[in-house]
Amino acid sequence: LLSGKHSEVAKLILTASGGPFRGFTREQLKEVTPAQALKHPTWAMGKVVTTNSATMVNKGLEIIEAHLLFDVSFDRIAVTVHPQSVVHSMVEFIDGSIIAQCSPPDMKLPIALGMTWPDRVPNITPPVNFSKAHTWTFEPLDEEVFAAVRLAREVGSKGLTYPAVYNAANEQAVEAFHDNKIGYLEIVEIIEETIQSHSADFADQLISSKN
Repeated sequence: LLSGKHSEVAKLILTASGGPFRGFTREQLKEVTPAQALKHPTWAMGKVVTTNSATMVNKGLEIIEAHLLFDVSFDRIAVTVHPQSVVHSMVEFIDGSIIAQCSPPDMKLPIALGMTWPDRVPNITPPVNFSKAHTWTFEPLDEEVFAAVRLAREVGSKGLTYPAVYNAANEQAVEAFHDNKIGYLEIVEIIEETIQSHSADFADQLISSKN
């Protein structure tokens, strides 16, 4: 974003690896097990975050975060599937140019940057080696299969306590999934049902915040 004025930004583009179930149909996802959900093809992460990557809830949360951090409307935040996990985000400008943030898939880099911002720690990870050939691919996201992204846009647009409910419902559903109490597809179904039953009255929130 610092490479141009905020008024020149046309779109933010977030990338998703697609997780272990990239290309799966909803029918195939019915039989997914917790062990399968934890076999991420490119990232080494904890149980909840790895499961969130499989369901795309993590990308939903990133959409909400990007909206709040950079004051960009939800219709200008796109998601594309990038299986190699080297390009992590992109900024598209009004002149058609795109600037990408690229680095090998290693969580040490974003964690270090988050802890030392605005400074960078040298040699956290090796950079992309452009003396070797690389193939980076990008695919459209199937939001029918990965409905968590659509739900995130909805709760983000509603604001108030809806994003918190989205996150809390997911954490409970993920725990139930790993305890073999629910199926994989039920994770996002539970999130959607919880959101639909939630009512966030702004006046009530103001009163409770004062008490």
